Amino acid sequence: MVPYRATLDVPHELVEHVSWLIYARRCERGTRWRKLGCFQQALLALVPLRKNETLPHAAGFGVSTATAWRYVDETLEVLASWAPGLNEALVGPGEGDFVIVDGTLIPIDRIAADQPYYSQKHRKHGMNVQVVARPDGTPLWFSRATPGRTHDLTAARAHGIVQACLTRQVLVLADRAYQGAGATFRTPYYHHNEQPEHYQQFNRDHARLRAPGERAFAQLKTWRLLRRARCSTRRIGTAVQAVHTLLTCTYSG
Repeated sequence: MVPYRATLDVPHELVEHVSWLIYARRCERGTRWRKLGCFQQALLALVPLRKNETLPHAAGFGVSTATAWRYVDETLEVLASWAPGLNEALVGPGEGDFVIVDGTLIPIDRIAADQPYYSQKHRKHGMNVQVVARPDGTPLWFSRATPGRTHDLTAARAHGIVQACLTRQVLVLADRAYQGAGATFRTPYYHHNEQPEHYQQFNRDHARLRAPGERAFAQLKTWRLLRRARCSTRRIGTAVQAVHTLLTCTYSG
C-alpha cells in the first residue's frame, strides 16, 4: 500500500513504474526542475483515477489545484501514449483463437439538453467505449470515448474494429447490438426460444464464451473515475487509455 493522506490501494511497484515513465518524459523534454518529484507526481495523478476525488487534496502535495491538474493531465498523456493500438492488439490472436468485442457506458454529469451524450439503452448520460478482449476477459484494446448516444455497431465501425478483424481474419464474439456487422463477427440469434434446438444451443454456447468479456470492463471500472466521470468529456478517452496502460502493468507484474 502507498500512503498519501489516506491509503491508496495500488501496489508500490505500480507507482514506481509510472514515476519512471514520467522521468523518461521529463528527460525527453529536457525539463530542468519541478515542484514535485516524479514519484510524487505519479502518486498525485493516481489519486483521482483510483478514488475519483477532486483535487482540493492537492494542498497535501504542496502545489496549487491548477498546478495539480497540469500534473495529472501530463501523467495521463504519458500513460495513454503507452496504450497499444488496435492493429498491435490484434497481433496476438492466432489461428483458431477468437476475441470478444463489447461496449460500455462511462457515466458523466450532464443535463437533459445534452442529447448526444444520452444513451437510450442505459437511460443515462455517458460516453461509449469499445473493448477488444481475450477469451479470458483480459483487455487487448480500448477505443477512444464517443458520445453515449452512439450505437455499439456504429462505434465499432467508426473505430475500425470490424475492418481490422476482417483483415486479420480474427473471429469475433459479440452481443446482439453488433448484428449486421458481418465479416468475422458472430452474434446470437433473435427469438432463439422459437428456433430449433441447435439454434438455442448456439446461443447458450455463445453466451458462455462471451461472458468473460465483462471482466475487461470490471477491471477498467476498478479505477473509480470511470464509474462516474466528473471531468471534461475530452479527458475521458485519455483516462481510459491511461488505465489500460496501468492494467497492462498490473498483468505483467
